[in-house]
Order: sequence, then structure tokens, then C-alpha cells
Amino acid sequence: MRVTQILRSAGGDKKPGSYMGPWGALGSLPQKGITSYALAPNRQNPMAGAMNAAVFNTFRRTRHQILYWGLPLLIGYETMQWAIERNEFLNSKEGRAMYEGQD
Repeated sequence: MRVTQILRSAGGDKKPGSYMGPWGALGSLPQKGITSYALAPNRQNPMAGAMNAAVFNTFRRTRHQILYWGLPLLIGYETMQWAIERNEFLNSKEGRAMYEGQD
């Protein structure tokens, strides 16, 4: 069967702008009561409320996750401070004198 015969057998006169039906159902009855609304792309504001949402969303996420990263961060900071102080003590005159003969 040729393509033109398939299109002609779909039924009825098709006018530009008439609903042809979903994919695979060419020639169905026109739909009634369907209303669609759209806003032109040049009338949209894509960054509307972005800064406000970013501030409050960041605060909310941080508040919910603080125990997961805050506690390890605090432990790591305190460990690093202890290591720096210990290193400075061991490399001072007093530290060298205390551990003089030990290796």
C-alpha cells in the first residue's frame, strides 16, 4: 500500500490546525474542551526569586546536615591543633631536653 493511500484512508478532510489525534491514531475526532495556556519565553523571568531561594535553601540544607559534616570537621580541627602544638613543643629547647636520649 502506498503512503498516499494510507493518508487518504485516514478519513475526512484534514484542515490546517485541526487535531489529528495522538501518534498512531491519525484521523480521530477533533478534541473539544482542551485549553492550553503558555507564556512567551521573552516574557518569563527565569531568575525570579533565585537569590531568596538560594539563601533559605542553603540554610535549610545546612541545618539538616550539620551533624554529618560539622562533628568530623571539629574533630579534625582539634586533632590538627594538637599535632601542631605537639610538633612545636618537640622541636623547642624544652622538648628536646625532655626526650634527649630516646629514639
